[in-house]
Amino acid sequence: MEFTIKIDQRKKEAKALIEFLKNLSFVEIELQEKPRYNPETEKAIQDARNGIGMTKFNSLVDFRKQLYS
Repeated sequence: MEFTIKIDQRKKEAKALIEFLKNLSFVEIELQEKPRYNPETEKAIQDARNGIGMTKFNSLVDFRKQLYS
């Protein structure tokens, strides 16, 4: 017989329970992480982290020139 238990990992007690369960030989833990956002937003976040599509400026004056031109 198999059981599925959902545990909110934000609590200290939940983390302790998960660590305890990991040490039991008859327990198998499968993480099922859902993405925080939709795929387009996740891609935009990754692009921003990698600097894709970003413009760098040396000064605030240069930024304002580009912004108002």
